[in-house]
Amino acid sequence: MAVEIADLRIEGDRIVERATALEPKPGDEVIDVRGKVLFPGLVSAHHRLSSTLLRGAPRAGAGFAAQLRARHLLEEVIDGDQLEAASTAGGLEGLQSGTTTLFDVTAAHAHASGALSRVAHGLNGVGLRAVLACQVTERSGALVREEALEESASYLGRARGRFRGAFAVEGLDLLSEDGLSGLKEARQRNDAMLIGMLGEDPREEAQSRERFGQTATERLVALGLTGSRVVLSQNVHLTWPELSLLITAGTWLAHAARSNMATQAGLATPSKFGVRGCLATDVMPLDCFAEAQSAGLRTNDSGQPIDVLRFLANGHRLASEAFGITIGPLQPGSAADLLVLDYHAPTALDATTLAAHVLHGFSSRCVESVMVDGLWRLWKRKPLSLDVNEVTRASRQAAKDLWAKMEQRGAASAAPLDPPS
Repeated sequence: MAVEIADLRIEGDRIVERATALEPKPGDEVIDVRGKVLFPGLVSAHHRLSSTLLRGAPRAGAGFAAQLRARHLLEEVIDGDQLEAASTAGGLEGLQSGTTTLFDVTAAHAHASGALSRVAHGLNGVGLRAVLACQVTERSGALVREEALEESASYLGRARGRFRGAFAVEGLDLLSEDGLSGLKEARQRNDAMLIGMLGEDPREEAQSRERFGQTATERLVALGLTGSRVVLSQNVHLTWPELSLLITAGTWLAHAARSNMATQAGLATPSKFGVRGCLATDVMPLDCFAEAQSAGLRTNDSGQPIDVLRFLANGHRLASEAFGITIGPLQPGSAADLLVLDYHAPTALDATTLAAHVLHGFSSRCVESVMVDGLWRLWKRKPLSLDVNEVTRASRQAAKDLWAKMEQRGAASAAPLDPPS
């Protein structure tokens, strides 16, 4: 990434000129950002907006299994209204922290029909760019699996503008051969991207070998469900030979440091993710600066540091692949997705120090304004198309109702649930 003083000219949804000094044309609106830092909008390669409503909900115990069960329980009982409220609230957090594009995965249960449209509706007012998918899993049976396939295929035909559809898969140690083959066929028919969860559960490898005679990774490779149109997140409990198979195929590998720590999933090795390693926020707040900092510090502490700037830039490359346009570089022809950071660097800010400022200086507190697709969505820290108080009210009510349903299922906690204040 380069650091320089320059002017940008934006027309419609694209950057059309960049130069050291540009002369305004008649009718131009000139915005003076001298003293500020312009930065590309950030990308989360894997997220779960529904988990916004899981924040603070009690768990039935401690450790990875309890965290996973709480998420599964939420996914089983959440309805369309709650999903939309979670999408708006979670998306707003992303906007305020500089995230402009996300790849979001939604669970499919009895409410599957129209679920992705509810997520898109919740995000639309925020103004973010998103790739949306309904996860294919057999955790709740074959019927739910088929509903997820149908919902994703249907949404692929409806998605327009700032939204794209995709397929998603989870629980590969449980997904039958019929289910995985059906996913492959549906993806081929729709020429769609695939978002997957892999290697998060330490039991996955053993359970997959027991049921299918192959690891989850080997199953994906055997069916050709890897490559430049596939992004797999977590990748904690993968062997080097498995990572090598995925890297050789050109698969995107997303690291979610904060989620791995929060759920106690284990220590991933993103330094081995190859040239397509990127960052994912998963069940944590949609804050990619915080994710980059956690990933950088976590890998440095483990003695296997990563190039955080490359991981951020790879998020842009992945988004460009998904949308068929250039996203990220602040250059002519690119989508006009950018941040204005109110950041006063205490040391030199140039190409050689940029990574250090990302790791130790940039944060959501610096995000002053955000443009997505050529439109200001956050200006002087104020969302332009949302009432923040109303978003908060709706989210808290949705969480209260959702927690009550989780309690009724008797699986979230033995203790009574206290609703959000």
